[in-house]
Formats: sequence, structure tokens, C-alpha cells
Amino acid sequence: MLKIHNSLSRKKERFVPIEPGKVRMYVCGMTVYDYCHLGHARVMVVFDMVVRWLRASDYEVTYVRNITDIDDKIIKRAGENGESIRALTDRFIAAMHDDADALGVQRPDHEPRATEYVLPMQKLIGELMGHGLAYKADNEDVCFAVRKFEGYGKLSGKSLDELRAGERVEVAGGKQDPLDFVLWKHARADEPEEVKWASPWGAGRPGWHIECSAMSSELLGAQFDIHGGGADLQFPHHENEIAQSEGAHQCSFVNYWMHNGFVRVDDEKMSKSLGNFFTIRDVLKEYAPEVVRFFILRAHYRSPLNYSDAHLVDARNALSRLYTALRNVPPVPLPVVDWSSPMAARFKVAMDDDFNTAEALSVLFDLAAEANRSQSAEASGLLKELGGVLGLLEQDPTAFLQGGAESAGDDSASVNARIEARIAAKKARNFAEADRIRAELLAEGIALEDTAQGTIWRRA
Repeated sequence: MLKIHNSLSRKKERFVPIEPGKVRMYVCGMTVYDYCHLGHARVMVVFDMVVRWLRASDYEVTYVRNITDIDDKIIKRAGENGESIRALTDRFIAAMHDDADALGVQRPDHEPRATEYVLPMQKLIGELMGHGLAYKADNEDVCFAVRKFEGYGKLSGKSLDELRAGERVEVAGGKQDPLDFVLWKHARADEPEEVKWASPWGAGRPGWHIECSAMSSELLGAQFDIHGGGADLQFPHHENEIAQSEGAHQCSFVNYWMHNGFVRVDDEKMSKSLGNFFTIRDVLKEYAPEVVRFFILRAHYRSPLNYSDAHLVDARNALSRLYTALRNVPPVPLPVVDWSSPMAARFKVAMDDDFNTAEALSVLFDLAAEANRSQSAEASGLLKELGGVLGLLEQDPTAFLQGGAESAGDDSASVNARIEARIAAKKARNFAEADRIRAELLAEGIALEDTAQGTIWRRA
């Protein structure tokens, strides 16, 4: 029985989908004006894991992750670059896909771009105005009247008087209340024509919050099962989504809210001002993509994730232990996973407990130990299958152990030549030379293992 920690109720709840056997899930995606960073990597990997487990549990999943391709930062960056907004966003959408593909993140079923849903956004705004929840401000923006929506603050758990305008909430002239937020931004003369859409309230563009309410309802309906995103979106963005969607549709919006924890760097908040801001591409220059994915899944999704070189090296070594078991004990293919078997049952219990990947991964290490101890191809096969459920252990073991982003290039020929020289030295009983070659390779990050089948190597 799957249980999910619901941010709305602040407790774990048994998951009961609206439609038996089917799950509709929406996750807030990226604003595409720059390369994706580690925080984006966590969101992509975490909810990819969630979808994989739901499908492994025989749910039919419709997964939507949006793209924000119209935003103040996008307009500013395109202007600085002297390029069109479409050219800028197309480039960074392609880069985002490259990063996601590298991390083993499967594409969502729908990936709507905000600019393709402006008419549904306008329709939603019109419905809010019809219900008396939105108004045209003195500056010609259209704003949501927060205090007219009963229940505002239920996701963040704060009263109206405690809440403050968030980072992207415009506190500008013409508002009836500082907490009111913009639904439709009136066009400015200095903005490019490609960000101006005709509307009943004059030319302009949508505010940030209305985008997700419109795209989710168009693709998943007025009410759906799961809405996810980073913890930083809980307020104001997701709070505002609830107000917009429930205010317009006059029904409950989302049954289960999920938020992944923050990413920290060496126990400090990740930020450009602190000089510890890393893009996914930065990290993949130093570490293999699967190592980064494993590192993210090693922590429970709601826990803070502390990025450091020491933690990435530890993740690489831990993942190498799993691949070493697969290399040493070739797995027998399993047509299906027998979830009643003890190890698979433990894995399932962990994943059904709010997607506890940290505990699920401990099962993989127990399987690796069993495979090594008993030389069981069945244990190795189950290790590979359960790893695959998490998007792990899908490479050829030798290729993983001998490759990775850590290597400057394919130096297999050089390594193999020195292994042959070491074998020759041992045959000549020149053990000092054999030891020298082993130490030389280890200093270069190459570990040798002498087995009954001969000497094999891996990256240390």
C-alpha cells in the first residue's frame, strides 16, 4: 500500500487515485533562460523516480512537466544577447533535454510550453473575474484578490497576516492588497512584440502563477492526483495555483502535494553570490551521470541534499560496488520481479513508504553482498532488475567500471599494455616492478584486481 507525504496535510497518507489504476501527475518544470543547475537535476530525477515506481506498481501514469518560456528573466536575457526569445528558449530547452537524458530521466508524457497555452490562461482569468476573485488594477494589470479566496494559506500553513509577497510577486501600484498577485501583465512599450498577446484587458502577457493552473487543467482536468515541485515553490507559487484553480473551477485542485528538499553545497545554500552555484554540465564534467543520479536518490527526496566532492566520490565508490557484483556474477535475466520474494518485498515496502529510496538502495547492497558470497546469478539478476526500477545499473558493468566522466579519454590501451607488462614482470619474478606498475596505475586512479580469470581493472 503506497503512502505519500502530502504537503497539504503535512502527514503521510494512503494513496488513492481519483480513477482506479490511473494517476495524473503534474510537476513544475524549468524556466529556460540558462543551463539547468543541481536543483533542477534533483527535481527531474526525483519525479522521474516517482513515475517509474508508480508504473512498476501497475498504475497507468500521465505525467506532465511544463516549460516556462515567457518570463521577465527570459526577456532580459534575450535582450542582452540580441536574439529572439524563441531562439533563446529553444536553445535552452535542447540543453535541458541533453542534461535530463544524461541523467537517465525519461521524457514526460506532455511537456507544454507556456506560450502555447495563452488562450487557456486568458479563459481562466476570465472565470476568476466572473467569480469576483480578480480585478483590473490602476496600472492595467489584472490581479488576483487574495483575501477574497477563502482558504488562502492552507498549503503554506500560514495566515494571511503572516504571509509576505514572494520573489516573483509584483508589489506594484494599483493593487488592492500587497498580497494580491498578477494574473495578466499589461504590455510595456519597451518590450518586444513577441511577448505581447491580445486580450480582453489589453495587450500583455500572462503572469507566472497562472501558467501552471491553465496547463495542468487543460492536460489533466480541473482536479488531479499529484502535483510536485521543489520546496521553494510551495509558497507563493503553489499556494497561488490552488487559489487560481479552485477559485476558477470551484472544486478541489490537487489531492496530493509533493515537494523535494533543497540542495546545499558544502552545507551552505547554493547561490551565485556565494560562488558555489553549479550547473548540471559543470558537475558532469567531473562525475559520470549515473553517479549523480545515484547521489540524488541516495537521500530521501524530502531531505536536504548536501553536494560536495566527498559525497560524490563516495557515491561513485558505492555505485561501483554494485556494478562490481554484476561484473563478477553475471545476472540471469528475470522475466518479471517476484514481489513476494524477501528482498523484492523489502524493496517494495521501502518504495511504498513515501518513495524511500535510501532504504530501497540498502536492499541493492544486500543483494550485491549475497551475489558475491554465493555467486548467485539469481541474486545478481534481481539486483539488476530492482536497480532498473530506479533508473540505475543499466550499463554494461565493465564499461561503467572502466569509464566515466572522470577519465580524460579512452586510455584502455595504455592500461592494458601496463597490465601485460606487470604480468610479464611477475612471470620473471620481478615483483618490485610488478608492484611499481600497480602503484603507478593506482596513482592515476586505476585499481587492479587479480582474479582466477586474470587481471581486471576499474576506476578507483
